[in-house]
Amino acid sequence: MRIDILCKPEGGKRCDLVMENVREALNRSGVEAEVHLHRDTKKMIDNRVYVSPALVIDDSVRVAGRIPAVKEIEDFISERPRFRRRLKQVA
Repeated sequence: MRIDILCKPEGGKRCDLVMENVREALNRSGVEAEVHLHRDTKKMIDNRVYVSPALVIDDSVRVAGRIPAVKEIEDFISERPRFRRRLKQVA
């Protein structure tokens, strides 16, 4: 799984809060993922995001313009098809 956090170069504290929430959600759900923080306007435009911060999970923009809650990020992670298949194999 790949999680990208897109911010403007002057993003500041809001981007760091999103990063903390993503790490907390990954710890709670026990899922391993690559997490990248991009402070690049060009990367935002490439993903058609014009407000920051934005949360992109596996090349799909999930949240833009606000800080998602930890529970909301956990829901995004759990609704991924690959993650659901793995839970069925364990159960």
